Amino acid sequence: MPSRKRAALVVGASGLVGAATLNLLLDAPSPSKVIALLRRSSSRSHPRLIERVTDFAALETLETPPLGTVFCALGTTIQVAGSQDAFRRIDYELPLRLARWAQSRGATHFVLVSSVGADPASPNGYLRVKGELEDDLAALNYPAVDILQPSFLLGPRREARPLESISKLAVHALSFLLLGGLRKYRAIRASDVAAAMVAASQSPQPGLHRHLYDSILNLATHAK
Repeated sequence: MPSRKRAALVVGASGLVGAATLNLLLDAPSPSKVIALLRRSSSRSHPRLIERVTDFAALETLETPPLGTVFCALGTTIQVAGSQDAFRRIDYELPLRLARWAQSRGATHFVLVSSVGADPASPNGYLRVKGELEDDLAALNYPAVDILQPSFLLGPRREARPLESISKLAVHALSFLLLGGLRKYRAIRASDVAAAMVAASQSPQPGLHRHLYDSILNLATHAK
């Protein structure tokens, strides 16, 4: 069954990128069904939307229609999570469990929001966890994987992140100085990242593909 005729799955749909991705998918004519995994119901009504409320503890028992593309926008920070262990559960363990489970439900394409600088050998705990997830996701042998690696995300968040907000404003203000190889560190609108995720799903390319700032913007301009 072609991926577009299967249900799309959005995880992290209450967050900055995930919410924008869900909106774009529901505004598009396909896929026929869009499933949002949520910790609590949004009470949103749409003829193509299926909400599944879960705490992820019983993810493997969750029933869904056959899946095509998975959009994973799960993510937090160590400061918001409260500890390195809590951060790792949200940004590594849950996405990897999700990827394995979705594969058992027929998913053939995984689209992940990661981070610029993700590296399993990084001395930075945040970037190291992101890099570990990327490597272990690649090892699952999905037919197609797209990993978006944005820098700071621009857009209104529900939760306050004071330190991140200050850094984000500084990076955005100085973006004109980030040239050449430094362009990948430019702040980017969450709506552009979401559009890039949807565009990647419309013409999935076999294999693993990583997208930095310029590639994300290029994909976003081709979102249908």
